[in-house]
Amino acid sequence: AVVGWFLEHAHPVLKVTIVPRGKGALGFAQYLPSELALYQQKQLTDMMCMTLGGRAAEQEFFGAVSTGAADDLKKVTKLAYAQVANFGMSDKIGNVSYQPDESDSQFTKPFSESTAQMIDAEVGALVRAAYERTRELVKQHKTQIETLALRLLKDETINHDVIVEVLGRRQWTTPAYSDYVANASHDQQVANNKAAAAAAPAASDSSAAAATDKPTASE
Repeated sequence: AVVGWFLEHAHPVLKVTIVPRGKGALGFAQYLPSELALYQQKQLTDMMCMTLGGRAAEQEFFGAVSTGAADDLKKVTKLAYAQVANFGMSDKIGNVSYQPDESDSQFTKPFSESTAQMIDAEVGALVRAAYERTRELVKQHKTQIETLALRLLKDETINHDVIVEVLGRRQWTTPAYSDYVANASHDQQVANNKAAAAAAPAASDSSAAAATDKPTASE
């Protein structure tokens, strides 16, 4: 979540919780849905870096990695292979697509063994570059990550306002994100007004009661 906050093309995080949602999920992060139907390579690269944030944080904070990043690594690998073998985003492989059709056999490949080795090498290079970039972001914002982690341990769930409080305002925005921030601010103002209105009669009643109970001079 923190890594994505400092990446231009990553989806802004809106909420983070460490409350478990079953046996496999030890919490989750809620992001603003993407508005895009098409992606450029720089956008896919930012998505890879955001997905690698948990693994990079493990390495940086604990000096060891766990099995918890298995699903993230699967997503990153698929993104890297798609760029190289499906979307023509590799200079070495070129503008070709080896995306299999439903009718294709899983035991045959539409390219040679040497091409397969080139694809593997390109995928590995993309993942390594994304991971190194992610580790640098984690190192750069280590203090903020620790602060956010402590808030999570304390509150278990933190919303967008707390994220902004800890990480600062996001440098980049989109129309959808601007609308979300504006609506959230409006909703908070409405809630504050309702709370103030509800508190006003109680305060008036307390003042009246105090005035009634106050002894007069003749007494």
